[in-house]
Amino acid sequence: MSGKVTLEKKISLEGTKNGVISVSKIEEPYGAKSGTVASIGISLAGNAENPEWKVHLPLGNLDEVIAALQALK
Repeated sequence: MSGKVTLEKKISLEGTKNGVISVSKIEEPYGAKSGTVASIGISLAGNAENPEWKVHLPLGNLDEVIAALQALK
């Protein structure tokens, strides 16, 4: 993966001692001209810059994903 990564928010992961949820924006994540994505990562070790698990969401899908997450609440 390449591209410019901007860490937007680091959130304490409930139920863990050191875990964090990281929310980042990655520009050109898969090379030149690839679309910007939101990256949501989970690190049990507390390393927001290098999470053990992550998902990339195209920015065009964010509204629908946010609505689905709000519905879970």
